[in-house]
Amino acid sequence: MKKVTESVFYVGVNDHNVDLFEGQYVVPKGMAYNSYIIMDEKIAVMDTVDAHFTHEWLDNVAEVLGSRKPDYLVVQHMEPDHSASIAAVRQAYPAVRIVGNAKTLQMIEGYYGIACGTVEVKEGDVLDLGGLTLAFCMIPMVHWPETMATWCAEERTIFSGDAFGTFGALNGDVTDEQLDVEPFWEEMRRYYACIVGKYGQPVQRALAKVAPLDIAMICSTHGPVWRREIARVVELYDKVSRYEGEPGAVIAYGSMYGN
Repeated sequence: MKKVTESVFYVGVNDHNVDLFEGQYVVPKGMAYNSYIIMDEKIAVMDTVDAHFTHEWLDNVAEVLGSRKPDYLVVQHMEPDHSASIAAVRQAYPAVRIVGNAKTLQMIEGYYGIACGTVEVKEGDVLDLGGLTLAFCMIPMVHWPETMATWCAEERTIFSGDAFGTFGALNGDVTDEQLDVEPFWEEMRRYYACIVGKYGQPVQRALAKVAPLDIAMICSTHGPVWRREIARVVELYDKVSRYEGEPGAVIAYGSMYGN
């Protein structure tokens, strides 16, 4: 658990043992599964984590909440590395209301059999937590059809789901002000190529939606919390999603021996 601002807490987990992310992408630096809690008059938990880390994650959540209970679980993306602990949250906190768009709620019912205690949101809808508000932005195919992002104007923070994500575990600290982020730049390019690659046009549409926002912090579901390097992160995603080439040569090879 890490306190990021007075109201935003990092409760994610880190996998230092995984060798292949999603069973196919080499991740020598491990993988972070990020989740956040927004503390206000009402409490919102932003996404869950991979099933292998459910208990560790619930311990992190409980540490932040103390004697309080979450009012909302906001589900921005339904890949199992972010949704696999939804049923465990409902079991631990039966009164929590699950927030998602129509596609998300259909998938939650199909994946986990949960069809009640939900809140459906659409583009531009706002959830009032008391002093803080959460506005929802649909970013389909970045990189699944149900994907959305969440904007907290008072914190100038966007919870971006897999967008602006990167391979690589976090080692104690969570923000780019605390970490040596140099190893993450190539891992971000590789993450984009492997995970988001063919969805350049949806990424461009998503970037156009967030462009007017005065963003002070990006909270992705993978990799560091971005505060100091926001411009560089957005520029990188913009460039790769436009498929801009760079000077150099590509050597393509194929071998049954992996050479």
